[in-house]
Amino acid sequence: MSNTIRILMCPPDHYDVDYVINPWMEGNIHKSSKDRAVEQWQNLHNAIKDHAIVELVAPAKGSPDMVFTANAGLVLGDKAVVSRFYHPERQGEEPYFKAWFEGNGFTVYELPKDLPFEGAGDALFDREGRWLWAGYGFRSELDSHPYLAEWLDTEVVSLRLIDERFYHLDTCFCPLSGGYLLYYPPAFDAYSNQIIEMRVPEEKRIIIDEPDAVNFACNSVNINSVVVMNKTSVELKQRLEKVGFTVVQTTLSEFLKAGGAAKCLTLRVNEPIREEVHANVSVESRVIHLEGHLLDAGIMNQALDLIVEIGGSFRVLNFNLGIERQSVSNADVRVSAPSHQIMEDIMTQLIELGALSKTEEILNAKTETVTMAGVSPDDFYVTTIYPTEVRVNDQWVKVQGQRMDGAIVVDPTTLTADCKLLRDLRVGEQVVVDVEGIRTTRKVESRDKRGTQEFSFMGAGVSSERRVELVVEQIAWELRKIKEQKGKVIVTAGPVVIHTGGGQHLSHLIRAGYVHGLLGGNAIAVHDMEQNLMGTSLGVDMKKGIPVRGGHRHHLKVINTIRRFGSIKNAVEAGYLTKGVMYECVKQNIPFSLAGSIRDDGPLPDTQMDLIKAQQDYASILEGTDMILMLSSMLHSIGVGNMTPAGIKMVCVDINPAVVTKLSDRGSVESVGVVTDVGLFLSLLIQQLDKLNSAVSLTV
Repeated sequence: MSNTIRILMCPPDHYDVDYVINPWMEGNIHKSSKDRAVEQWQNLHNAIKDHAIVELVAPAKGSPDMVFTANAGLVLGDKAVVSRFYHPERQGEEPYFKAWFEGNGFTVYELPKDLPFEGAGDALFDREGRWLWAGYGFRSELDSHPYLAEWLDTEVVSLRLIDERFYHLDTCFCPLSGGYLLYYPPAFDAYSNQIIEMRVPEEKRIIIDEPDAVNFACNSVNINSVVVMNKTSVELKQRLEKVGFTVVQTTLSEFLKAGGAAKCLTLRVNEPIREEVHANVSVESRVIHLEGHLLDAGIMNQALDLIVEIGGSFRVLNFNLGIERQSVSNADVRVSAPSHQIMEDIMTQLIELGALSKTEEILNAKTETVTMAGVSPDDFYVTTIYPTEVRVNDQWVKVQGQRMDGAIVVDPTTLTADCKLLRDLRVGEQVVVDVEGIRTTRKVESRDKRGTQEFSFMGAGVSSERRVELVVEQIAWELRKIKEQKGKVIVTAGPVVIHTGGGQHLSHLIRAGYVHGLLGGNAIAVHDMEQNLMGTSLGVDMKKGIPVRGGHRHHLKVINTIRRFGSIKNAVEAGYLTKGVMYECVKQNIPFSLAGSIRDDGPLPDTQMDLIKAQQDYASILEGTDMILMLSSMLHSIGVGNMTPAGIKMVCVDINPAVVTKLSDRGSVESVGVVTDVGLFLSLLIQQLDKLNSAVSLTV
């Protein structure tokens, strides 16, 4: 038995589900068997005692959750940060745990009373001692992380929890010896998952599925090569054993009723110290000032909601409510974010609500010099439709030519500021970056409408007016025949392909060799890359199907980055773009032509803005074509139809019957019109092709 690891536990003398403070407690009040709980706790105690020294803290009557000692606090060396519980129901435990730490020789640190932090339930050391993973979002506040970094002299990595079932970090995240990590990615936001992937190599990440997650497989106790847990699937057990871990399962069903398992019931109290690791935390905080009809216009709620939704946390420092109808309210709010990037996203949104960064002195806008014509410096401020002012030489200067999706160019010598499109930027110009020294002004009446109209067309429902399965079967058969005969299929596609989730299916068609050329405009390429680089399409989260605050800027960020690379191909070859329709075109050496229009942002460097040249490119790619799939692009489909001779099979798919009718009116008997959602069509097409391929395989 190893004598180097000490673990604190608390006997379940008073354990029961007495209240509801998490989803697991719902419906389980007083439904836990005391005898079974004692038996299960004792079995866990024995399993751990075989590998470590177990110490006990005396249970206190009236504190049924004290058995979950992971929440007692956080220990590193001889220092202990005692917990500040979020819920009043557990706050009575704090003095008992503080007394235990002090009685056992620890130097105790206490957070401010109004700053929740729930110990090792939300703070887990990398088992190699390199940093501290710290969770926030439900029970612990982000503002506690700088305290942890300073007091424990360690690096803190902040992770945001977004699934209320996994309200503590240790319910969905378990660092293991050897640098391995057992975790459930859906419990975290996208930014946190990126941080995890940056810190832990792919071969060290053991991702679990939901069935194991809800059995609290991540809520495990790791003692060297031993992993003690409530329950695991055969597959997960084998994966852990394959990398050298011994899995010990001990049933803890009675404690799951309160939302805890093995890790929750334990606290390691002799975490090792690495001398070379010192305090470091990326949490950034700012104070903002809001003024206006904050309540009746909904501005205050919008501001606080977006802070949380983007991944930050807040504390209202003061709020002065206007006492008359015509009076304005004002508030100062401290905003915290896990990184500068997230803070910038939050501040950009808050500026749109009229917020102003509050410092001892009002800062001038930050600028950087354009070094490449048509390419903005990174982190440039993306303009909105609202009147904007920037702080230049300690003066507020109104931006001229205001429009959405531009950059702000300032001239300090003439005290002028102009809104410019990316393509119009010239070398040497000063572009506003970051979010300091920027403010917007809007009429109060328009503020209460903010967020209800922006890009609302993306929320409209779409329904199919006819069954398409029979048509898809015929199209799939034709595609397979053309492929077998080494024929040629061209796809003309609009951005709706991406918006409806069809991008992955079109990528599959290209990768599988069914597509030999792609025709479209600037938009399909932009939104395809936006989806695969930022998870959104036209600002809508493609997994959740809901608009992302500030997401309408994403396509501008993508355009700017690709312009910096010089081409889509360069971005692929550099390893920046790694999936999607345009990625597959480059990797499979499939020619594509993007015809520009007056609507295009940017545009992308690959987009041909000379329409005569674009028509020539289209015609060249169309030569020798056997079939054209026209996917939800009225402009490009009609253009292609007009330059395509009879005898070429054409399939026009669009939710708008007028587009289908227009193409069918060409009089070609080879034309097929399908009135349906293009995402559904592509999904069905892939399924049918898979069936045909399976049938062929069986006959061979």
